[in-house]
Amino acid sequence: MAALWTCSLLLSACLLWPACLALTPPAELPQPHNLPPSLGFNSSEGSLSVDLPMALRVFSVDYHHVQAPFEIVLWIMLASLAKLGFHWSGRVPAVVPESCLLIMVGLLVGGVIYGVRHSAPPTLSADAFFLFLLPPIVLDAGYFLPGKLFFENLGTILWYAVLGTLWNVLGIGLSLYGVCLLAPSSLGDISLLHCLLFGSLIAAVDPVSVLSVFQEMHVNDQLHILVFGESLLNDAVTVVLYKLFESFLRLPSVSGLDVLLGGCRVLVVGLGGLFVGFFFGLVAALTSRFTYRAQVIAPLFVFLYSYLSYLTSEMLHLSGIMAIMTCAVTMKQYVEANVTERSKTSIQYFLKMWSSVSETLIFIFLGVSTIQDVHMWSWPFVCSTLLLCLIWRATGVLLLTAVVNTLRRNTVTFRDQFIIAYGGLRGAICFSLVFLIDDFPKKRLFITTTIVVILFTVFVQGMTIKPLVELLDVKRKKRALPTVSEEIHSRLIDHLLAGIEDVVGYWGQHYWKDKFEQFNKKYLRRFLIREDHQTPSSILRVYQELERRDQRGDEEAPPLVDLRSQSRPLLPEEMDSIRRILSRNLQNFNNKQTPAYSRHTLHQEATMDGTRKPLYRHQSLGERSTCNTQGEDGEFRDSRRVRSGLSRSHTVCSMSPRPAPQDSPVPAATSPTRGLLDPESSAARKEQVSLRQQAPAGRTPKKQLSFVLESEKQQ
Repeated sequence: MAALWTCSLLLSACLLWPACLALTPPAELPQPHNLPPSLGFNSSEGSLSVDLPMALRVFSVDYHHVQAPFEIVLWIMLASLAKLGFHWSGRVPAVVPESCLLIMVGLLVGGVIYGVRHSAPPTLSADAFFLFLLPPIVLDAGYFLPGKLFFENLGTILWYAVLGTLWNVLGIGLSLYGVCLLAPSSLGDISLLHCLLFGSLIAAVDPVSVLSVFQEMHVNDQLHILVFGESLLNDAVTVVLYKLFESFLRLPSVSGLDVLLGGCRVLVVGLGGLFVGFFFGLVAALTSRFTYRAQVIAPLFVFLYSYLSYLTSEMLHLSGIMAIMTCAVTMKQYVEANVTERSKTSIQYFLKMWSSVSETLIFIFLGVSTIQDVHMWSWPFVCSTLLLCLIWRATGVLLLTAVVNTLRRNTVTFRDQFIIAYGGLRGAICFSLVFLIDDFPKKRLFITTTIVVILFTVFVQGMTIKPLVELLDVKRKKRALPTVSEEIHSRLIDHLLAGIEDVVGYWGQHYWKDKFEQFNKKYLRRFLIREDHQTPSSILRVYQELERRDQRGDEEAPPLVDLRSQSRPLLPEEMDSIRRILSRNLQNFNNKQTPAYSRHTLHQEATMDGTRKPLYRHQSLGERSTCNTQGEDGEFRDSRRVRSGLSRSHTVCSMSPRPAPQDSPVPAATSPTRGLLDPESSAARKEQVSLRQQAPAGRTPKKQLSFVLESEKQQ
């Protein structure tokens, strides 16, 4: 531990020495005696002369030639060693979040630089943040986004991200303008548009801070996806609103038409980024289909197309965050189906490494950039901003959740609402946006207030949210990996709910998810995935995915099987044999020509055995009422045919006894209630009695399971 901090201090010294050397005026630099005169004009002769070195130099230093990459490598090394020391610091990670410690390291380095140079340390520019540090974080979040949870809660996430952000921006901006009107002596020169502009940037919930805190707490999946999805889309909305108010400030006057055009611009920027990301995601998936002869460069296309989607959106003044996130979500399943296991591992580890380095640099530069000479303090404005951020976010979460809970089956509990409201941490996005404001007298006050809000949310809220989660007993995340049985049952429930929604005529999330899966399987997967990688069985895909997770060894989940309980580990040949047997058996089971149930394909021409008679299911209450209202058999059959046509082809499963000996008692074929309701039950009962009489004596009765489609029953 001490060695790590010693290395960090040495790197800080290395960072200070080049900076001090770069600030030294050229006339004051020490000049060696054996340096040749500079190349230039000879003053005595007035002609150009070439100066030749007097002697060959054995050793020389040319720092300015490597200054930029050398300092970048030193900053990355300092950030990495600080993060490594944090995880080796005993019980500190259990009390202090990682983001807080990194900001403290940045404050320490910035203070040392300021004390040595007597000037402000280097700051994190907005271009460096938005073009180089933010894209890896959003790409990592989008690529590893739990798609099922995200799209199941998409309506709630959009509700929080769009309406919640508008609520916070307008509430904070208008309230701060009221504070400025109450203090005209010190804050009277701040206009309404400046307050709305500041409200748009201070309402930005930083996904970097949220991820760094919530991943350490392991909260339940629903709460995690709501907070993370809201913070991710919140950034896209706040950046668009910031640019909109910035455009309003540059206009001589704002009219109603400008406000209407601004609303249209918000929609164009958001939807434009969405379509740009979707296009580049499909192109990346299509490109990965042809990389089987050069698998070495296959991971490169994932990063290139993702970053290209972000840059293209920024070039077209669209939402780059929406573009890169959509690109990552779109291409993931197709790219992973085309590349090899080694390429998948390379993509996953490089994304994690890239995003981790970016997060570490962001937090350290937040601390370094705090040590500056541009601060301006105003107690009314700073305290009002801090209080209003808490009040408007809490009221927004409570009101919006009260509305959305009326439409959700799994309601958001009050404990989860408190964590969502309390987890609105600010970070580098609002810090970078505040430096982009055009110069006006109170810009320094905006910078100071933003830094105070960031430090308060990261240190106070970030350090106390984990004890609050434990105090409120918030449901935690399941640590074990799901088994194949759990995945199959989960998919069965999804199919069942989609079928129920289709039967009752309700177009819910399961209905649209089922339609997309059908379209994806029929068109997209055939076009974007190679033919030799088209997995024939969905169960086999689930098994392969769980096997990859087990081999990858997810850090968040313990092993499913305790290896110590096994007497002998399996050999590689045995594991390969098990895989081959499972794959072959699952494929053979899927290829059996049986009248299996399909929700998309109805087997109308299914052949039946002539000796097997169709068995009828018990009628539901709706069919009983139909039978009572219809007096004639023809009308009954017509109504029954219409009902079966409206429903899906449900598979009828019934137990039919085999023929029994003549001296054995014959069980009743149907119940009295069924005999009264079913007009064909008497004929079926006579046929079953005749079959039992023809059965040979001495055979014990056995039961067999028969599956009959309702469409076959009508024929």
